[in-house]
Amino acid sequence: MTKPPLEILLCAPRGFCAGVVRAIDAVEQALAQRGAPVYVRHEIVHNKYVVESLRKKGAIFVRELDEIPDGDAPVIFSAHGVPKSVPDEALRRRMHAIDATCPLVTKVHREAQVHAKKGRHVLLVGHAGHPEVVGTMGQLPAGTITLIESLEDVAAFAPADATALAFVTQTTLSVDDTREIVEALKARFPAIVGPHKEDICYATTNRQEAVKKVAPQVDALIVVGSPNSSNSQRLREVAERAGCRVARLANRAEEIDWEEFAGIRRLGMTAGASAPEVLVEEIIDAFAERYEVTVETVTTVTEDVFFPLPRGLRGEAAE
Repeated sequence: MTKPPLEILLCAPRGFCAGVVRAIDAVEQALAQRGAPVYVRHEIVHNKYVVESLRKKGAIFVRELDEIPDGDAPVIFSAHGVPKSVPDEALRRRMHAIDATCPLVTKVHREAQVHAKKGRHVLLVGHAGHPEVVGTMGQLPAGTITLIESLEDVAAFAPADATALAFVTQTTLSVDDTREIVEALKARFPAIVGPHKEDICYATTNRQEAVKKVAPQVDALIVVGSPNSSNSQRLREVAERAGCRVARLANRAEEIDWEEFAGIRRLGMTAGASAPEVLVEEIIDAFAERYEVTVETVTTVTEDVFFPLPRGLRGEAAE
């Protein structure tokens, strides 16, 4: 039978960002330099395929440091960042700790710390329970930072001193959602101090802008990414808001519900910042088995950001 035609519009940029590349490289370099095992606290990035690939190479993923036996095996902190208590414990146990926190997350940590030192109560715009939020909240003493998840939280917040407030944001949020919350904070607390440069990272912004351009042009859109990836979930939401009737998250081709894509003629595709390109190719191949596929890349901006490896893993030339 003749396969029906399908045009795939590939969003660019998509997939790995500089912080994710740095974190994965950190694990692979530690394995190359020190040998297995290398311990990693939490998932290095939110992608099952990446985690399983590193596990096969000798990485051991743990939830907390107390799961790691005494010894000289390295322990790597994930790209999402950790509370202050984690490196403090690693230092107490004389562990060989390597911090693979994304530099843009570290920037948010430092902003929060500076505001606190200046006597400001810090409001963190983010999602409860996300590792990045846990890490940022853990930079400051309890009672000096408050999580804001919604416009309702803005309305309910009652500060001790409305003239001594500051806000920071999780880096992987929806640009539009965050703008609404920040505008509400500024309207309610005119003296609130914000970042010099917005905290939502360049990669999150760029991937959302590409989806906004493609989503209105297609019958359906797939975000390649894991359900626990915040930036991937936000891409799906952005596609829906931009008018795409069917916007779905899929980590692998086997997760696709083909009935939802029956009769489509144009498909948009993007990938979250922690999803490797090999998974994009896998899903394109799966569609090519059912459709006569043509692929066009829609580019909104070219990225050239690079972050060096964490100290302790860099060669002498890099240092």
